[in-house]
Amino acid sequence: MSRDPVGDIGSSVEGREFVPDSAVTAADVIVVGAGGSGLFAAVEAAELGRRVLVLEKNPKPGGTTNWAIGSLSSSASPMQAAIGIHDTPAAHFEDMALFHGGLLARDNPELRKAFVENVPDTLRKLLDMGVVFFGPMPEPPHRAPRMHNVLPNSRAYAHALYRRARELGVDIRLNHRAHRLLIENGRVVGVEAEADGALRRFFARRGVVLAGGDFSANAEMKRIYAGEAISRAGALVEASTGDAHQLALDVGAEIVNGDVVSGPQLRFVPPKINLMTMLPPSRLLALLMKWSMATLPQPVIRPFIMMFLTTVLEPQRKLYESGAILINADGKRFADECDKPQFAVLEQPKKEAYIILDNVLAKKFSGWPNYISTAPGVAYAYLPDYRRNRRDIYNVASSLGDLATKIGVPPDSLKKTVEDYNHSPREGTPGLLQPPFIALGPVRSWVLTEGGLKISPSMEVLSKSGGTIPGLYAAGATGQGGIILEGHGHHLGWAFTSGRLAGRAAALQERLQRASGR
Repeated sequence: MSRDPVGDIGSSVEGREFVPDSAVTAADVIVVGAGGSGLFAAVEAAELGRRVLVLEKNPKPGGTTNWAIGSLSSSASPMQAAIGIHDTPAAHFEDMALFHGGLLARDNPELRKAFVENVPDTLRKLLDMGVVFFGPMPEPPHRAPRMHNVLPNSRAYAHALYRRARELGVDIRLNHRAHRLLIENGRVVGVEAEADGALRRFFARRGVVLAGGDFSANAEMKRIYAGEAISRAGALVEASTGDAHQLALDVGAEIVNGDVVSGPQLRFVPPKINLMTMLPPSRLLALLMKWSMATLPQPVIRPFIMMFLTTVLEPQRKLYESGAILINADGKRFADECDKPQFAVLEQPKKEAYIILDNVLAKKFSGWPNYISTAPGVAYAYLPDYRRNRRDIYNVASSLGDLATKIGVPPDSLKKTVEDYNHSPREGTPGLLQPPFIALGPVRSWVLTEGGLKISPSMEVLSKSGGTIPGLYAAGATGQGGIILEGHGHHLGWAFTSGRLAGRAAALQERLQRASGR
C-alpha cells in the first residue's frame, strides 16, 4: 500500500511533467478535503489572516458531512442557557465515557478533553455563520440535554462553511486529488495533486491539514485493519477511500483504532434526489422549519420535514422481532433476522435485501412505540412516513406475487419463502398472513471506519516513534486517532472542532523559509 513520499521536489513522476501553478506558491496553509472538518480548518486559518488553499477530489464540497444525521452534542450552549440548563465541559467529559462500554480502554482522554473544552466555541461559531438548530435534546446517559440538531438537514453545515470560506478568500480547488505529500529537510512543505490529468505541486509555508474523511470505501484498508468480513461491507460515501490516511502513512504516520468500526449496519439505500433536497439549505428555510416545529401540529409538519431527509436511515431490530423477514434478490430468506443479518447480507446477490411485512405489521408500525427508524427532525419515522416520503423504497401489493414483480424478485420463490416461514414463524408472532404485503428496501450493509491517524491534542500528526511529523496536521475522521465517539452528535462535533484546532495550529506554525524562494 505504501508509496514513496516526494523528497526531490524538482523531479517528475511516472513520465508526467508538472504544471507550475504560481497562484498557490504563497499559500500559508493547505487543507486536503472540503468536508466539514476541512472547511472549518480553512475558515479558522483564514480568520487568522492566512492565505489558505483547499484541495478537494470531488466536484462538490461537503463530503460525509452532507450525509450525516446532523446532530452536534455540546455543553455550555446558548440554547441550553436559554432554557435554564447549566452544563459544563467537565460534565460532558465524564458523560462521554459512559457511552464507551468496552471501548473505554481504547479512548484517548487528552483528545476527549480537547474536544469537550472546544466544542462549545465550535457551536457558537456555527451559529454566527447562520446555522440553525433545534433542541437541545436529551440522550441518556448524558446528564443534561446536549444534542443540538441542525435544520433543515446536515447539508446546512457545508453550505454555511463554504460560504464563509469564500467570504474570507479561501482558494477552494475542486476535482483536485491529492497524490502525495512534499517533503523537504524532514518537514511536510506541500502537496502534489492531480487535476485534469496533470500533476501540480502546491506549497504551504506553515502547514498541511489532512481532512479527507474515513476509509470505509477502501476495501484493502478495511481488510488490513478490521478484517475480511468488514472489508466486504459498503460505505455510506463511496469517495471515502482513505486517501488522506495514505498520504500520512507514506511519511511515517500510523493509524490508531483501525479495527473499530460503526457497523456493519443494515440501512436503507440513500434517498433519491428530489426538488426539496436540491434547495439550498438557507437560514430562512431553517428558521421557518424551526417555527413550524414549535407551533404547528405534528401531522402537519412532519411530512414537510421528512422531505429534507438526506441521511441513510437504519430500520430497528424490533421489526424482525415482531415477525418481519429479510429476503434476497432471489426471493429467499437467508438468515435469522435477529442474529447479525448485516453480515449475511454481504454474501447475497447484489449485497442487498428487502424487508417483508404484512398488513398486521403495517398497522403496528404506524405509531408509537413501534417505529421503523429514528429520523432527524421528527425523532421517529413510522411506516406512513416512508409511504409518503420514501416511495422509492416503499412497495405495496395485494398479493405476494404482485409484490415480487414490483421489487424484481421471482414471484414463485417469494411465495414459497413466505409459506415456509408461516409454517414456523418467529416465536410469539403469527407469520405474514394478511394482505396487503409491503416490501421496504433495498437495505444494504454499511460501515463507517473509526480508525484515524495518531495525533496530539494540537492535531499534529505523530510518527510511529511518537514524535511529530513537522508541518502535518489532521482533523475529522482522518485525525480520529484514539478518541472514541460513541453517542449521537460526537462525530460531527469532533469533525468541526478538530478542524478548527488543526486550522489554528497550522496557521500559527512558524513561517517556513525556503531556500528556493517559494
